Amino acid sequence: MRKLIAGNWKMNGLFAQMDDIAAITEAVAAYPAVDTALCVPALLIRPAAGRFADMAIGGQDCHMSVSGAHTGCISAEMLADAGARLTIVGHSERRAAQGESDADVRGKALAAQAAGLSAIVCVGETEAERDAGQAEAVVLGQLAGSLPDQATGSWLSVAYEPVWAIGTGRIPSTEDVAAMHGAIRAALVARFGAEGNAIRILYGGSMNGDNAASLLAIANVDGGLIGGASLKAEKFLPIVAAAAAA
Repeated sequence: MRKLIAGNWKMNGLFAQMDDIAAITEAVAAYPAVDTALCVPALLIRPAAGRFADMAIGGQDCHMSVSGAHTGCISAEMLADAGARLTIVGHSERRAAQGESDADVRGKALAAQAAGLSAIVCVGETEAERDAGQAEAVVLGQLAGSLPDQATGSWLSVAYEPVWAIGTGRIPSTEDVAAMHGAIRAALVARFGAEGNAIRILYGGSMNGDNAASLLAIANVDGGLIGGASLKAEKFLPIVAAAAAA
């Protein structure tokens, strides 16, 4: 299975950072065996997609409706119209700050598919949930509620993001990552049969150039959803190189 390394710029990036996207696009071209993407702020999607045809540009969220009275929201069709090829849905920061439910996330994934976009569906537990021994139950519950019945590996990936590791530099042990990714894979196969083996499972908790090789070597870690390390080529490239070597 080809690895996917997707950057999530979050609320970072002005038009002046187009040169950073150019540098990243040029650098990752040396690793054609790895799928790469940058999910940038909405205002950068059209200029980035228009300028960098070789880089998959994505959004960071979409609304489940095609159109309507949803002030400030962006539909999946709007993302596609701007040149996006994919979008993240259900990121923990949106689940927590915007109160998004599993049903909301499932609706957004379906909207992405209908608009011809790929979707990265995020799941993950908080530190309190892990400390209470509920991590697997929480993650598998989110997985069951957030994935559409028609999920296939051709358009959907899952990103496991231990919430307590995002942006903190804290990393679960290799054993913890292996156990969670293994549990997610088993749940995918139980629900979708053989197709469950075709759905990529990304790791999304503070992956960087120093730890990417060890994380990507774990069974069922099929790539990474990268935060701050995706903003600059010199930080993103080592992760892509590690994916190519995995």
